[in-house]
Amino acid sequence: MLNVSNLKIDFYNRDEKSWFNAVKTISFNVKEGTVLGIVGESGSGKSVTSFSIMRLHDERSAKISGEIDFEDISLLNLSSNEIRQIRGNQISMIFQEPMTSLNPVFTCGEQVAEAIILHQKTDKKTAKERTIALFNEVQLPRPEKIFDSYPHQISGGQKQRVMIAMALSCNPKLLIADEPTTALDVTVQKTILELLLKLKEERNMAMIFISHDLGVINEIADEVAVMYKGKIVEQGPSKVIFNNPTHPYTKGLLACRPSPALKLKRLPVVADFLTGKIEDANAHLNDKNQITEQEITTRRNGLYSKSSLLKVSELCTWYPIKNGFFSKAKDYVKAVDSISFEVFPGETLGLVGESGCGKTTLGRTILRLIQPTSGNIYFDGNDITNIDKTALRKLRKDIQIIFQDPYASLNPKLTIGQSILEPLIVHNLFNNDVERKQNVLELLLKVGLKEEHYNRYPHEFSGGQRQRVVIARALALKPKFIICDESVSALDVSVQAQVLNLLKDLQSEFGLTYIFISHDLAVVKHISDRILVMNKGKIEEEGSPEDIFYAPKAAYTKKLIDAIPGS
Repeated sequence: MLNVSNLKIDFYNRDEKSWFNAVKTISFNVKEGTVLGIVGESGSGKSVTSFSIMRLHDERSAKISGEIDFEDISLLNLSSNEIRQIRGNQISMIFQEPMTSLNPVFTCGEQVAEAIILHQKTDKKTAKERTIALFNEVQLPRPEKIFDSYPHQISGGQKQRVMIAMALSCNPKLLIADEPTTALDVTVQKTILELLLKLKEERNMAMIFISHDLGVINEIADEVAVMYKGKIVEQGPSKVIFNNPTHPYTKGLLACRPSPALKLKRLPVVADFLTGKIEDANAHLNDKNQITEQEITTRRNGLYSKSSLLKVSELCTWYPIKNGFFSKAKDYVKAVDSISFEVFPGETLGLVGESGCGKTTLGRTILRLIQPTSGNIYFDGNDITNIDKTALRKLRKDIQIIFQDPYASLNPKLTIGQSILEPLIVHNLFNNDVERKQNVLELLLKVGLKEEHYNRYPHEFSGGQRQRVVIARALALKPKFIICDESVSALDVSVQAQVLNLLKDLQSEFGLTYIFISHDLAVVKHISDRILVMNKGKIEEEGSPEDIFYAPKAAYTKKLIDAIPGS
């Protein structure tokens, strides 16, 4: 159905007045009714390749050569009007971030109906009926209500289903899904993957599924192409790629994803394989890298023989539901509903659950970024529930947070050196600016960055590097306790492995205590000493990672574990 031959894509860099080669002469094909998985890290050229098939690049700044043939039609030779007849009609695309792909000023239904009216030349009434039928097909609840809802009024998983409905609205022969599940909970991800496979079978549709997660690709793809730095370094049937990878990069991608079945001291990273430090795909599973039962027991005995550093007692954070600004509350959203637990010095407590379960609200309430409705928070033996602003400012030295999105956490107008220096000035640490700057330079080295990065701005760094900057800023005040709020969820699996290793190293060196918030149970099991499972504002269950994974008591926990790709 689709044949891509010797595809080469270059982009013009206006600042440097030169061309950059993003995709380096690649070839692949997609057969009718099959799924091609394209896998690789950010910057490998996956999305750039898919955009070229749709002819979505700005042709003034992009040079595309080679051949892209769709059912014997040369897509690169079509005029703008001709490609518009194919784009969205015979070839459709689901984009990575549904919130940025949907227009916030139109209802979800209007946006899908618009595509139907445009390509199928129907009237508004027929388009609405077809849209509601599509919403039913992609298993959206209350499709008539969602037709009239705006994107901000529905969940992330529902927005992604709207995007799928839009992509399917004109019965495409080829569907391109660009990282459609990256930001979703594992349970929502599983239902989306099952839905796409079901629709593919019913419609005999071909699909290109793009992801950086080999676990997800393994669930859905018939054929796999592995991309690295603009090249396809390995391709073949899914079973062959996963059971017998030959390229070091593929071996690294497979190895650096935390496995629920293993307890490793350190996760391998892609660089280990590319440099030849690790050659065999299973070499990192040697006895030296596996944590023994005796080591686990010794660590836990040491942790839980001490008094707790944090104690949360009957904590509630409720949000009132009102009809109007001045009206009384009709009811409450119980984001955190009577929760109690303790965290011990040097421990990593994993906090897991789906989006909306109350994880982030709990973390921010502990930090007093959100005022609790009731209950108590004790830190280092002191009740911090209702302390004043002066005492709270002093407390900030001891309790820090690493947010999910490092780019949104950093001021784009400040260099990273200034961002890390700022809390040192606010809390009047060290004798002068010279000493403070020296401390910042030492912190940069500590988190794996370089001294010359001090004067660079956030936009000049990759996602993984920005996350290291945020970690350095959190460490600047020498805290006792750090809340990591989905701090690795948006990172490529290899960068994620580097950051997880760094967090463990820093904990060992500085005796840090973490609450590690995530919806990814495999990651939480790797890093945690103990796990709390949250659902609808309450704790469903708690226990050791082994108990939670191999003997879960709650049906909700079992559902989360079953949804892990490859489980």
